Amino acid sequence: MTRSVSGGCRCGSVRRRMSGPPTDAHFRHRRMRRRAAGNFFLQVVNAQKTDIEWTPCRPAHLHSSDAVRRGFCADCGARLTFETLAAKRPHATIGSLDDPASVKPATQDGVESRLPWLGDLRRLPEIFTDTLPRANHQHPDHDTSIRPPR
Repeated sequence: MTRSVSGGCRCGSVRRRMSGPPTDAHFRHRRMRRRAAGNFFLQVVNAQKTDIEWTPCRPAHLHSSDAVRRGFCADCGARLTFETLAAKRPHATIGSLDDPASVKPATQDGVESRLPWLGDLRRLPEIFTDTLPRANHQHPDHDTSIRPPR
């Protein structure tokens, strides 16, 4: 039985369903990957191009090099994919999945570039934010035909 995985951007303009199983979930630590993700690392999972269905529209793309393009939502800017043009397996950002906890990374690459303080995160004070007001315009973490206001 094949497990489908869905996800999309923050505003709901770009949604994706991957009908095949996601594979090779991993962190990428290299500097250019961090810059592209705007984060401490880029976290991705692979899927077959033929297994991805985009709704209601497809992502916009930035050709960040001759060999790579990065998919994002043209409305809210959320980063969605990293794709080597010759590859049959584009990378989807794990953070853009509806249930990112369901896809556990198994490897890390570019560890020579890993930020040295990442191992200290568990020692930092923790603040729970579930009590904060929820006045936002984000798309819910599931497929729906209703779009939040912009």
